[in-house]
Amino acid sequence: MNAMEYIQIKQQIWAKSQGINLIGSKGDSGEKNYTTTLNENLFLPMGSTVKQAFEEGDGNELNQQNGFPAKMQALHSSSALTVNVFQYWMTKKISTIASACGLCKKDNTNPKSIFFEKKFEIDEEFQFSPNIDVVIENSSNFNFKVFAIECKFTETYSTIDHTGLKEKYISLESIWNDVPNIYQLAQRISPNDNDFNYLHPAQLIKHILGLKRKYGKNGFRLLYLWYDTLGEEGFRHKEEIERFTKICKKDGVKIHSISYQELILRLRKDCLDEHSEYVNYLSNRYF
Repeated sequence: MNAMEYIQIKQQIWAKSQGINLIGSKGDSGEKNYTTTLNENLFLPMGSTVKQAFEEGDGNELNQQNGFPAKMQALHSSSALTVNVFQYWMTKKISTIASACGLCKKDNTNPKSIFFEKKFEIDEEFQFSPNIDVVIENSSNFNFKVFAIECKFTETYSTIDHTGLKEKYISLESIWNDVPNIYQLAQRISPNDNDFNYLHPAQLIKHILGLKRKYGKNGFRLLYLWYDTLGEEGFRHKEEIERFTKICKKDGVKIHSISYQELILRLRKDCLDEHSEYVNYLSNRYF
């Protein structure tokens, strides 16, 4: 059983335990990995600001074409997992989830707001700016203006090859001035990435460039939040994460990674009494 099959079967078992009927990606056809409604795939119904963020994003997550389920109705949807983890904290003490992610201490009062699918321009040369899955905005007087989080679920273990970095990025030398080691990596994975099989460094590099342009190299922290699996694929993914973060840290970029399983374990340890329904949902479904 490969990583993708493992995750899908685990999610199907969860759905069955909840009495949730599943459909295929084309309704009656395709493997039954989709809920019939979006709310069945979410811990809480999607709030209006969160819905707007995904509607304005580039992932086309909420569109139901020809009556078929939206991408976010997939049990293995990374966006659904992201919303299930972070939307809950938009009306609560945000430092709790930020500290569980290893971004700050528990008593830090600086985290103020959570946003989804936020864009940061890299350069005027590019028509589009990449979406960052989650951005926690902090107090204006805090060293780190934002905590940015890139979230991965099953896409890491997909058979679809990820893209390298377009050559246009390499030609804009000014955007690389203070990150020479990342620039060297960027050159190696442009236009094709033959170095990484699970991690998508081109995407992370673009996030770093956009955040750096907006806040400066020392004005943000970046978290890579990923779903671990048993066996070779999970092991290789972790190796690639460590290789990438080591390069970034040579340039002084504040980046680290944790798995969803580690995050859920921390939440279970520190938040179970006060947030039992939320923590138990994440534990039963994703741990």
